[in-house]
Amino acid sequence: MREPSVSFHDHWDRVYDSSDVDKLGWWEAVPEKSLHLIRRCGLGKDDLILDIGTGASTLIDRLLDDGHRNIIASDISEKALQALKHRLGPERASRVTWIVDDVTRPQHLCHLRDVCLWHDRAVLHFLTEEPHRQAYLNTLRAVLKVEGFAVIAAFHLTGADKCSGLPVRKYDETLLAEFLGEDFLLEDHFQYTYHTPLGSPRPYIYTRFRRLR
Repeated sequence: MREPSVSFHDHWDRVYDSSDVDKLGWWEAVPEKSLHLIRRCGLGKDDLILDIGTGASTLIDRLLDDGHRNIIASDISEKALQALKHRLGPERASRVTWIVDDVTRPQHLCHLRDVCLWHDRAVLHFLTEEPHRQAYLNTLRAVLKVEGFAVIAAFHLTGADKCSGLPVRKYDETLLAEFLGEDFLLEDHFQYTYHTPLGSPRPYIYTRFRRLR
């Protein structure tokens, strides 16, 4: 199995070194679609939220604005998380737990328990090899509590074949449900076409699952 912990780590560090965050092809000033699904989960302010592949996303800013007090931001790129910490500033950054890790070969994520919400916008679709997909699923199942939620957004079947120079695996709600298996109930889904800062369309599928057992 090819080890993404080297190639993916180096790739994403280069990406965040070479461009302003708000010029990147997945930048959202307001992550409204993720927030919509997260708010539908009805979480308490102290419920544990794990954001996989945080990058320098503004989602963390918005979760803090919404009063959430138990947030983990995780990414394979330390440079990405450092950029986010810098934007948040020391006081707000101190309210977040930061984990640099590879979700397919976790050293730290695998020790988490009782996560109430797993959020992933645009990580899973980069995992094109079956062992990496299964490792992602194993990590999700290890940390997410029963009756917890998984909000996952990935490139839709009608979307691009590559992103940031890397191949992607595309999904619809049925494929995501088949991937997660019978222990997860699909409660929400919709298609959404995101436009990059340069105006290019990127069709996504957004889903919200509840873990049954």
